[in-house]
Amino acid sequence: MKPQHQTLFLAVALALSPVAIAGGAIQATDLDTIVVTATRTAIKAEDSNVPVQVIDRAVIERSQAASLVDLLRGRAGINLANQGGPGKLTSMFLRGTESDHVLVLVDGVRIGSATAGMVMFQDLPLEQIERIEIVRGPRSSLYGSEAIGGVIQIFTRRAGDGEGLRSNFSLGVGSNALRQASAGIGGGGERGWFQAQGAWQRTDGIDSCRGTAAGWGAGCYADEPDRDGYRNASVSLRGGGKLGETVELEGHAMVADAFNEYDGTVFGGNEADNRQQVFGGRLGWRPREGADVNVRIGRADDKAESHFFDHATGTRSFASTIDTRRDTASAQGDFAVGGTQLLSAGIDWMRDRVTGSTDFTVDRRDNTGVFLAYQGGFGAHSLEASLRHDDNEQFGGHSTGSLGYGLKFGDGFRFTASAGTGFKVPTFNDLYYPGGWGNPDLEPEESRTLNLGIAQYGDGWNWSFNAFQTDVDELIGYDAGFALVNVDEARIRGAELTGFFSLAGWDLNAELSHIDPRNRSAGPNLDNWLPRRSRNTARVDVDRAFGAFRAGVSAFGSGERFDDAANSVRLPGYGTLDLRVEYAINADWTLQARVSNVFDREYETIAWYNQPGREYGLTLRYSPAN
Repeated sequence: MKPQHQTLFLAVALALSPVAIAGGAIQATDLDTIVVTATRTAIKAEDSNVPVQVIDRAVIERSQAASLVDLLRGRAGINLANQGGPGKLTSMFLRGTESDHVLVLVDGVRIGSATAGMVMFQDLPLEQIERIEIVRGPRSSLYGSEAIGGVIQIFTRRAGDGEGLRSNFSLGVGSNALRQASAGIGGGGERGWFQAQGAWQRTDGIDSCRGTAAGWGAGCYADEPDRDGYRNASVSLRGGGKLGETVELEGHAMVADAFNEYDGTVFGGNEADNRQQVFGGRLGWRPREGADVNVRIGRADDKAESHFFDHATGTRSFASTIDTRRDTASAQGDFAVGGTQLLSAGIDWMRDRVTGSTDFTVDRRDNTGVFLAYQGGFGAHSLEASLRHDDNEQFGGHSTGSLGYGLKFGDGFRFTASAGTGFKVPTFNDLYYPGGWGNPDLEPEESRTLNLGIAQYGDGWNWSFNAFQTDVDELIGYDAGFALVNVDEARIRGAELTGFFSLAGWDLNAELSHIDPRNRSAGPNLDNWLPRRSRNTARVDVDRAFGAFRAGVSAFGSGERFDDAANSVRLPGYGTLDLRVEYAINADWTLQARVSNVFDREYETIAWYNQPGREYGLTLRYSPAN
């Protein structure tokens, strides 16, 4: 058996073993883990009627992941497609939906490109992240557009509980001339807290594309067999305080500047300067026990400027620039009724604006959404419902709803059922791209999802199984004349099995996903797989502490996928194995070492685009225990 086949077999076998099935989300050692993204209010993760997962700072550091993309690889319901290694464009397909069908928030602020409709996951620095909440399934009835496949919320670093100052520091090196560093300081007292964090990363990268300028369909249409480097410098600030006994104020900011080299042409460039900016503030007021009012404002910028560097002459010429800005504001009130029921009502406002070297007929639009939500507990039963109406100045109103039910019964079991609708507004590229490529008459894409789940929670272990079906209508695609129209349909069926088990120092986490993403559009692609989604993925993480040492292994397996809608370009499945070890020098200092892709597996998640082979890394971390 080949090494890569051994890895895939190991991932699947461990995920299906009785031990692996006894678990849930990767960090789920604490049944009182709190999530806020699933309902826009704080609830226990185990009480959510929709599938949720939380990845906290301890898990991030223990995983030794080099990027956010590496950390999310293989998580339940997630498929990633990457254009050639670190820093390169990465698309996420959550539960088989499109890459622009996932809503991403940073500290409560909606981010993403209003033109391309995607989030630059590769440019969000992992060292700036404290916690990630992943909600699988539609949440448009709470958040509006984009939340068809689910919602991912990223929380930046913040000071821990307690008085006084706390600092952190890390320094790392690795293969392909990887260099990275981060440092932060924060503190708090009875009336307020703050956190400041900086991070820097640079790598020479790999040759991102094996394509050629000769022939049609040859990848990046360029002959540039060189290393494509990447660097990222970022800073984040968070702080908050109490203004009297009933009012609190919080603010946050994150700026990440990235430089990316890629294989390209004089038309699209081969270098890009990217900037991700997120600013926000929250004012909270508790007029009485059981009543909370929160007002938020935010701004997110997605900026990209492309250039072409001619290696023969050493000159750099301008190719294009695009800047999308998203301003948001919201007000939400949560009111407890009878101690076991909660009513929430809110209003969201958003404005998208586009500037750059491409002239759009319309370069801004506003959207206002109002929602009403209910959560109730009745002994072993729980119920939630939400309704929302969005009014967009480009195409009018759209209403969505969701309903969820949960039942607890003997031996820690819990059954859940949920149904919800979702929608996605067309992007500025879809609607207004010059040259006749846009269609201003497009309508929003719409979805319907049903999810059934069963879970069991025990002392030091839990597991969950969810099965779902999503139907998407009015998908935007090309007609016979290559014009954008709402003609496509899709049906996605799937199941997810997650597990956690902790015993005698061993921690085992398993995540198994199966999707059947089918094109249901009339025409030659009817019943084909949707492109760039693997039907089967598995991830298993095993960690063990031995005194001052801790060792771990991560096995990841992915089945085959197709790179095109016609299913004529097949990408084979693959498996990788990562090893890691760390040594606690003392209570504050830790030395970590890792080997990724141990068997040096060659594979692609997008045709023609290479992925890193075997890589090594070494990191020194300082994080005070108290």
